[in-house]
Amino acid sequence: MYLLSSTIRDYAWGRLNGVSSLLGTAPSGGPEAEMWIGAHPDTPSIAHATPESADASTSGVPLNELISEDPNALLGEDVAQEFEGKLPFLTKILSAGGALSLQVHPSKERAKEQFAAENAAGLAPDAPHRNYRDDNHKPELIFALTDFAALCGFRPLAESAAIFRYFSTLAPEGTVTAQVARTVTEHLVAADLEGAFRYLISGGEQIAEAARTLALTLEAPKEDEAPGVGNAVVTLLALAKQYPGDPGVLISALLNRVDLVPGQALYLPAGNVHAYLSGTGVEVMASSDNVLRGGLTPKHIDVPELLANIDFTPLAVPLITPVEDEFGRQIVRPPFEEFQIQVVAARGVEPVSLAQNGPLVFVPIVGEYVLDSPKGDLVVAPGFSAFAGDQEAPVNARLAEASAEAFADASAGTAGRAGAGERAVADVFADAGAAGTGPYDGVAPLAFAVTVPPTV
Repeated sequence: MYLLSSTIRDYAWGRLNGVSSLLGTAPSGGPEAEMWIGAHPDTPSIAHATPESADASTSGVPLNELISEDPNALLGEDVAQEFEGKLPFLTKILSAGGALSLQVHPSKERAKEQFAAENAAGLAPDAPHRNYRDDNHKPELIFALTDFAALCGFRPLAESAAIFRYFSTLAPEGTVTAQVARTVTEHLVAADLEGAFRYLISGGEQIAEAARTLALTLEAPKEDEAPGVGNAVVTLLALAKQYPGDPGVLISALLNRVDLVPGQALYLPAGNVHAYLSGTGVEVMASSDNVLRGGLTPKHIDVPELLANIDFTPLAVPLITPVEDEFGRQIVRPPFEEFQIQVVAARGVEPVSLAQNGPLVFVPIVGEYVLDSPKGDLVVAPGFSAFAGDQEAPVNARLAEASAEAFADASAGTAGRAGAGERAVADVFADAGAAGTGPYDGVAPLAFAVTVPPTV
């Protein structure tokens, strides 16, 4: 097994000290948006054979290079063959202080085709106007560790029409805002969702003026207004402050708003228009960085390519809950072939068996853990992760003795202390459990184990 050290990306939308405050590690003093844990060549984790080398930061090898040396041993022959010798998933700890871009991810077929086309056209790998950074799709899942707000997929047409009809009643007759709201309503009433989206994403200064003006005239809807109006108003006002005049401000009203509590999860297939608005969670995806943006960003937007990838079918919010397997393990298994996650909420020093099908990545959030395999033990604490190759299975995880004692003392109301990051997560999961909305009951130690589903 290998200890992994991973990079935190400081995108502007990241929450101040967001990742370090969760993990109880040293803060950077700036935005901490995403910790990338995996073997994506853009920012691979560094694999260390010993904890001493990780602490000293003097040795180690990028995980993608380590796997490439012997993919059959580290991934397992079946996984290595299916995913061309590469780790098929990427795990992130994501902490959003502001909205991420409105975006969609391509299908695998589209990614392969367009990545090859951009290479043939001579686009540099890091060109700012490049759409495809690799040849893979990027289905993903977000598991909330705090309250987490997102936009995900299109609302029912009738609901969106009612929202834009409400917007039109707030704008004085004859204004650009009234015209824009009525035009979108007409598209929606005619069941032309794609037409409504195209109009907003391509509308230029008219749409920008409507987005700015509507934010100044919006007021809280009456209780008897149509479903969805209230959360559309809340979302639009928040986005207008962050991105005044951006078409994504108005497009947000076409999308489902989702407010997750700690312990809830959401999965996002190809073609799903979405944006994370705020909150901290564990995100897992196919190992790709292909993002087609549609607003709420200063970055490149390719409208034709964006439209070619969107699924315009309104859908129910794709929530997903852990399912207990035959060994009592809590498994979250979205309908993707690249990954599943196990939620590990250990108690005391009793070992928890980890589901493993080929490669395994273990991410502690709260508490120090000991991983035990037939080939040896590894201690891993928040801020680091662990990689176990296929040949290490079976792997068990248990709380390190000091962590187990600290949590026992804290739960007994004694002077024992688990640490600031641990207490924060304990509090949010305790709240979720008390409200009956989360799958846990206030257990403070928490970790995630990511592997490939057993169908591969």
